[in-house]
Amino acid sequence: MANTSIVSINDLTKAEILDLLDLASYFEKHTNSKILDGRVVATLFFEPSTRTRLSFETAASRLGARVIGFSDPSATSTSKGETLKDTIKMVSNYADVIVMRHYLEGAARYASEVTDVPIINAGDGAHQHPSQTMLDLYSIFKTQGRLDDITVTMVGDLKYGRTVHSLLMALSHFRVKFNFVACDELRMPKEFRDFCDANGIEYKESKDFSPEIINESDIIYMTRVQRERFTDLLEYERVKDLYNLNAAMLENSKPTVKVLHPLPRVGEISQDVDDSPKAYYFQQAKNGLYARQALICRVLGIDPRKDNND
Repeated sequence: MANTSIVSINDLTKAEILDLLDLASYFEKHTNSKILDGRVVATLFFEPSTRTRLSFETAASRLGARVIGFSDPSATSTSKGETLKDTIKMVSNYADVIVMRHYLEGAARYASEVTDVPIINAGDGAHQHPSQTMLDLYSIFKTQGRLDDITVTMVGDLKYGRTVHSLLMALSHFRVKFNFVACDELRMPKEFRDFCDANGIEYKESKDFSPEIINESDIIYMTRVQRERFTDLLEYERVKDLYNLNAAMLENSKPTVKVLHPLPRVGEISQDVDDSPKAYYFQQAKNGLYARQALICRVLGIDPRKDNND
């Protein structure tokens, strides 16, 4: 059986991305089903998570699957020195799908190479986070009605932020203009800027989160400066509070603009934004349920739309 793992958003073509968005829309209308009755989904979280883990586990449960796994690797044989390979091969004996988050870049790809059980990458280091990308795309499509001809402004930690890296790659299939707002220490990495240049993707960089940038945006994607990615805590202290969004800053923005955030937030979005119709980050998180149901079914080769006319 061919391995259908989803380790990177680059594993998906434009057509496959659009099909997954359609499948997510289906699951928003049919959240509860038993189409995975008898299946087992393992969630292996070698790095802390709240939203992603609970979202995947809820998605599996609402599809009728059983969930096994761990959220604290210190309580597993990993703490005894068991290798990642041995852990994956062991869990593969029990599960039909493995959802994995790991602190090392490339860990999910490695896991997919040592097992025939499909792996869904739930985030590996500062590399990629494809399930977050799918819920981000679904949120953008739901709020804007399209993925083409929009301006997406990414703000904050663009160096270590795996969510913005994955989203940039996914949106490269569409006609999107980007604003990258970050300080020098956290600017979008050269490999992604080179990718934009090579593929004719329009972008501009700014250290200033200016009214002009805010007011031209269709999507404002705020990010948390991630303390856990810094080896130098003094550098973290210098940059952690550079970019903040409050309600007053949105006064002259487009009526249709939406503020997204992968969460958790710290201080980068003021509480007064929560009551604005332009805030969408909590709904965005809810959309993760439908997107992750779609991903689980895709790697298992299950498509409930074929048997339903809705």
